Amino acid sequence: MAFESLTEKLSAVFKKLRGKGRLSEADVKEAMKEIKMALLEADVNFKVVKEFVRTVSERAVGQEVMESLTPAQMIVKIVNEELTALMGGGDSKLAISSAPPTVVMLVGLQGAGKTTNGAKLAGLMKKQGKRPLLAACDVYRPAAIQQLEVVGGQLDLPVFQMGQIDPVDIAKAAVAHAKQHGNDMVFLDTAGRLHVDEALMDELRAIKAAVHPDEILLVVDAMIGQDAVTAAKAFDEALDITGVILTKLDGDARGGAALSIRAVTGKPIKFAGTGEKLDQIEVFHPDRMASRILGMGDVLSLIEKAEQTLDAKKAAEQLERMRKNRFTLNDYYDQLTQLKGMGSMEDIMGMLPGMGGKKLDLTVDEKSLTRIEAIIQSMTPAEREDPSILNSSRKKRIAAGSGTQVVDVNRVLKQFEMLQQLTRQFANPKKAKGFMSRFKGFGGMGGGLPF
Repeated sequence: MAFESLTEKLSAVFKKLRGKGRLSEADVKEAMKEIKMALLEADVNFKVVKEFVRTVSERAVGQEVMESLTPAQMIVKIVNEELTALMGGGDSKLAISSAPPTVVMLVGLQGAGKTTNGAKLAGLMKKQGKRPLLAACDVYRPAAIQQLEVVGGQLDLPVFQMGQIDPVDIAKAAVAHAKQHGNDMVFLDTAGRLHVDEALMDELRAIKAAVHPDEILLVVDAMIGQDAVTAAKAFDEALDITGVILTKLDGDARGGAALSIRAVTGKPIKFAGTGEKLDQIEVFHPDRMASRILGMGDVLSLIEKAEQTLDAKKAAEQLERMRKNRFTLNDYYDQLTQLKGMGSMEDIMGMLPGMGGKKLDLTVDEKSLTRIEAIIQSMTPAEREDPSILNSSRKKRIAAGSGTQVVDVNRVLKQFEMLQQLTRQFANPKKAKGFMSRFKGFGGMGGGLPF
């Protein structure tokens, strides 16, 4: 996950500071030196780092901090505030035209994920009640039009294409089509290049002049580090972009691009791609990202993710069955599938306060969730409702049907039995607290509960 290394290093710096009752200017200076190195190793732009450290240092040696009863906490607060400011301060919303359709022009280099993330953004807008149209203006890359039609089909979005003709004509025709057919947003998927060149920029300028887009969003790959900042600067100088979509923040990126783009271009990161699935794009919140970088968690994003993924009605029904001690393997299966829909367990843990950047000794095997699902799916409806009827022959059949061993089936049943016991403790919180201490392993198929 992006920023993991940076989070670890910053956490180590703050841990040292917390170990001191009072801070001297020398302590602050040493801490700033370590923060500077951590940011540079995270591939943050050198000029940005220099200015950031200067600003934090000036605030950190102030009288308010040095005389505070908890100076280390004050410094964490200052770093949090300055990181938030560095990434833009508040959220930057998509500009919506008062005279539809709103035209969003997507630009960027090849390989950044422009086509896919443009479609993801259109899908997100559709969930918010908009009627988006995707327009295929990349007439050079092999199969670019087909790729847009595929992702458009997966998201149930209309795709406008006119083959490999002049992209400027396609853009104008797409906007006209949207007006005639009631589409209130148009997403122009323009051509990319392996590197910035004048021919590309001239074409993009021509499209901009022809359709006057409300937004020009640059799609950049967080994995390429400072090259992302260089590309952002070049596109901004040529087109005056309005914002950035940062992709692949779920990868092993050092994250420096997210901390540098706003400072270098003055343009905000508006959205972030957080995975390969077509629903894995979200509004970029600078304050929440700063909290995650500092290991303070991102509970608001976790709640939003849960609200989008979890079935509230089904959850209420499960809670009622728990209260009545009627929690079955069907409920257990539903919980697992909804949990998987929220993303990887590593991402979920990273949103919890105090968990970011830690090498968790509770290792979560993602594949184990799939095996547990396979085991439960191999059971008959009667077996899921009443697992007590499972004898040795039934277990052998389930193991064969799920591609596992009988010992795996027994382990799942044991996990479910422990969960059932836990639900019975709800009426007595003290007993529940003591019972929870028995759940020491999060290892999925390796023992303990898989969530």
